Amino acid sequence: VIDLGMCDPGMTAYPSEGGFRGWSGGFRDRFHVATDSATPGYVHGPMPAGEWNVILGLYKVPAAGAEVTVTVELDNGERPTNPQPERTFPVRAGAGWYRGDLHCHTFHSDAAGSPETLHKAALQAGLDFLAIADHNTITQRRYFHPASSPELVFVRGMEVTTAVGHANVYGVDEWIDFRMTRPSDAHVLAEMVHRKGGLLSINHDKPTIPWDYEFPAADCQEVWQSTWMAWNWVSLARWQERLASGLRISAIGGSDFHQPAKLQPEGPLVLARPTTVLWLPELSEDAVLAAMKAGRGYVTEGPKGPHLEITVNGQPMGSAVTAPLHCEAIVRGARGDLLQWIDARGTITEQEISSGDWRGELALLDGAEKFVRAEIIAKASRPWLIEEFTKAASERGELPWQLKGSHLTDEPIRRAISNPIYIDQD
Repeated sequence: VIDLGMCDPGMTAYPSEGGFRGWSGGFRDRFHVATDSATPGYVHGPMPAGEWNVILGLYKVPAAGAEVTVTVELDNGERPTNPQPERTFPVRAGAGWYRGDLHCHTFHSDAAGSPETLHKAALQAGLDFLAIADHNTITQRRYFHPASSPELVFVRGMEVTTAVGHANVYGVDEWIDFRMTRPSDAHVLAEMVHRKGGLLSINHDKPTIPWDYEFPAADCQEVWQSTWMAWNWVSLARWQERLASGLRISAIGGSDFHQPAKLQPEGPLVLARPTTVLWLPELSEDAVLAAMKAGRGYVTEGPKGPHLEITVNGQPMGSAVTAPLHCEAIVRGARGDLLQWIDARGTITEQEISSGDWRGELALLDGAEKFVRAEIIAKASRPWLIEEFTKAASERGELPWQLKGSHLTDEPIRRAISNPIYIDQD
């Protein structure tokens, strides 16, 4: 697999602040760049004089090497110079719980479907916000900047994609240099993102593309990607280990859905599986980013998945409190399943969810170790969840990459995962 991209004379050695003119990875074998238009994934606009470069990414090359031919055609015909679309700032008034998917793709990287089709999929799923994180490019914003509205707010995203780890960047308009070559470059990445006012999230830290760089100053971690059966117990365990070590990292989820050319019906292997649910004072991109960073929410199996809200001493998820601790949980849509309370040492206790609209309490007079969080574990729902997944996988035929080699195990099936509430020492 030889990846493909282009840069103009503004590109410098890593980390570069500019010069990016496009990336399509191994998805395309040709592209065009002009003043008025460009192939999806590539940047149109002014064409500065100087040395341009084709970027070849040597992703998978046999030991004997590979022969690559690059053909360049130039056209000096008259063309207008079209501007990039301006960002819009839609707001939906009203505090409450809002649902979104924080990881999906269009044909601006390696999906077959258009931004318009993905937009329809998000409306079909009943989402309030959506982050489109195409691989190593930001050109999807040609559509999503003007299309963002109070009905569906689009959050700026880009997936920094390398052979040994992926990470999502949120809330940054500029392209972020993805040409990482050393384990320590993860810290360079975090510095770039934070300097530009964005958030950094580590993606799907599990087979088959775990995070193999040094662990940077990440704001979030994608603890749940695609269906739960896609090895998500591995990324959840790694998040738990990082929390237990003293790091404070918000949990988010994303489907990593690669939009097909046609709109798909609802099911366990489509957009918003899982769904990230955030408490927001209003629906806006700024409010979504602030809640992601603060950990003001939870991840659930889908747009209609169980609701999981916890407080400790009356404080919401993402807060910090001191002992003694009075923990409360509000759970809806998980009757017959189990609620587990967890701290840095592991499971504190387990409670049965006895009704469809359930409240649970837990008193910890001696406190907990570093944090308290909760998970909904499938018990009554486990047989039909496995049946639903098996049926969808059979109908699909070719499974997405993160499910290849996956198998049903005795691992607990999580239906929802809360963010922690942290324990401060007196």
